[in-house]
Amino acid sequence: MGSRKHNRAELLKAEKKQKAIAILRDCPTSPRKMRLVADMIRGVEINRALGLLRYSKKEASIRLETLLRSAIANWEAKNEGQRLEDTPLCVKEIYVDGGRMLKRIQPAPQGRAHRIRKRSNHVTIVVDKLVTEEKA
Repeated sequence: MGSRKHNRAELLKAEKKQKAIAILRDCPTSPRKMRLVADMIRGVEINRALGLLRYSKKEASIRLETLLRSAIANWEAKNEGQRLEDTPLCVKEIYVDGGRMLKRIQPAPQGRAHRIRKRSNHVTIVVDKLVTEEKA
């Protein structure tokens, strides 16, 4: 491997060590409802994000709070020498993808049938250090 590729690989490896990822699969909430809560905490510092999720009235916020706690625990496991209180972390990325859809039939008038689509989603949270831009 060339030195340029090797240096780039080492740089990517160092960046990946700072990030912590948590994934929630097949959450039985529609992706649209989950995105409302996900948009609320995107780019927010983790203590503020936990506060927003704790006092939100949305049901999706309960699942996102446990997922965010899992991502924080993953970050602590990756960075054993660093303290969580000393490091400013934020929700770097959060995205909600559509998951499996259960299809059901509901009887309708005159012998017809309506389709019911029970949607689910996949949520991915990436927690990383908060980057503060300094003016030079």
